[in-house]
Amino acid sequence: MKIKCIIVLFLVLVASLARGGDYIISEGDTLNISVWGNKELSALVKVRPDGKISLPGIGEVHAADLTPLKLQNLLTEKMKTLVKSPLITVTIDQISNNKVYIFGGGVKATVIDLTRRTTLLQLLCVLGDLSNADLHEAYVLRNGEKIKKDFYRLFVKGRAEEDLPMNPNDVVFFPAVTDNNIYVIGAVNTPKPITYREGMTVMEAILQAGGFTKYAKENATEVLRKDGSGKQVTISVKLKRLIANGDLNQNLPLKPGDYIVVSEGLF
Repeated sequence: MKIKCIIVLFLVLVASLARGGDYIISEGDTLNISVWGNKELSALVKVRPDGKISLPGIGEVHAADLTPLKLQNLLTEKMKTLVKSPLITVTIDQISNNKVYIFGGGVKATVIDLTRRTTLLQLLCVLGDLSNADLHEAYVLRNGEKIKKDFYRLFVKGRAEEDLPMNPNDVVFFPAVTDNNIYVIGAVNTPKPITYREGMTVMEAILQAGGFTKYAKENATEVLRKDGSGKQVTISVKLKRLIANGDLNQNLPLKPGDYIVVSEGLF
């Protein structure tokens, strides 16, 4: 997972350098507008709450939601009425309103500045350890509305089509995983809780618990699991079929909080 994130961030950096001017201007930002050879038309301006700036000679111009390059091209067209072949540069002097807020029991609360276009996947890659976060129940809150829920398929399964661009003032919530263990009890040599990991199966968990005892009834193994409503369901697995016949259908994939109960008998 760490290697995948490094690759993603590298590609993002390369793409950003290739595009240039990728930052999106926002309300509250301070811009340095420089008109070569015309100091009287140059200015240090702040983007107002309505998204506009005011410049000598041309008045109000909408700047919010543009990149510096697009604003530069817009100002060049407008100043052609004042200056022959104007040469204009737009740079960001101060960023004030491009923040994403991260909180919840599954992560350390933090505020991230968006210095370039950033997607949810890129954000997940820089947050660090997410092992205590319930990615299935995580969500993005934008303008008081949940616009994206469940980051698991995006971040763990690589479903890139579920990615989305982050906007200033987005809130990302990560609830804590309530139970990240698998519990193996009954006729195993070392009954114990085992830390869940992605892709773990019932046979792997039993082997980590020391394997079956001499009197274990492999075909009488049950997995106790809570469904989405909190109701407990019982799943029967016949592991003797897996051991003797290679029936992989019996090697049930596990979920956090599962209990594996191996029955015991003399016959």
